Amino acid sequence: MKVTVFSGSHKGREGNTLLMVEEFLKGVEEAGAETENIILAEKDIRHCMGKFECWLKTPGKCIIRDDMDDLLPRFMASDIVVFACPVYFENVPSIMKNFIDRLAPVLLPHFEEDETGEYRHAKRYEKYPKFVVISNAGLPGQTNFEVIRLFFRRLTRTFHTELIAEIYRGEGEIFRGKKNIMLKPLIGKYNKLLRSAGKDVVENQALSEKTVKDLEKPIVPPSLYIKFGNEEWDRLVNESQEEDK
Repeated sequence: MKVTVFSGSHKGREGNTLLMVEEFLKGVEEAGAETENIILAEKDIRHCMGKFECWLKTPGKCIIRDDMDDLLPRFMASDIVVFACPVYFENVPSIMKNFIDRLAPVLLPHFEEDETGEYRHAKRYEKYPKFVVISNAGLPGQTNFEVIRLFFRRLTRTFHTELIAEIYRGEGEIFRGKKNIMLKPLIGKYNKLLRSAGKDVVENQALSEKTVKDLEKPIVPPSLYIKFGNEEWDRLVNESQEEDK
C-alpha cells in the first residue's frame, strides 16, 4: 500500500501540521505501508489558467510544464492520499488550493448525476486514491475546521472516492512547547494517538469513534491555552518593536 501526503503549509517544513504528519506516518509505516511526504512549498506549481486545455487539447494532461508533471502521477499511483494543511482564515491555504485546482486533468469534462442527485464531472480513471485530511489550527476548538471539513467532504465526492479519516487539531502552537516539562507528557500522549490513527488507516481504512473522540479532546484547557498564547504574542510584539528601535 502506498500512502502519499501532500503537505500544504506556506511554512514548508516549519509548520505545526508537519509535526502531526510525522507522527501519523510513523503509525502508517508500522502497519507496513510505503509512505511519501511531499512538501508543496518546495514545488513549482503554477496557477490553473482555467482554459480547459487539459480536457480539450491534451486530455488528461495539463499544458503547463511545472512540477505537477511529476505530482499528478504520484497522486494517482497512491492508494491513500493525505491532504495536510493548517487553517488560514477559515479555509485551506492558497498553496493547497492551488495544488487541488491542478488536479482537474484526472477528471473528465462531462457531467454526470451522482447517487444523491447532485452533479459532478465524470471519471477519467476507474480507481482514485482514498482521502485522509490532517489539519491544524492555532485557535482552540473543533469549530475552526467547519469550512475545511465541508470542503474536503465535497472534494471527496468530486473525485469519486472515500474520505476515510479526518484529524483536526486546535491549539496548534502547543506543539512548539514539546520541550516544556509540563507539556511534554501531554504532547507525547497525543502523538501516540496519531501513530495509532496511522495504523488504523492502513489496517482498517477508518478510524474508530473512540480514536476520533480522543484525538479531538483539548490537550490543555482552552482558557489556559488562550492565556499563555496572548502572553506569548505580547512577548513577540515587544521583541519585534525593540528590534526596530
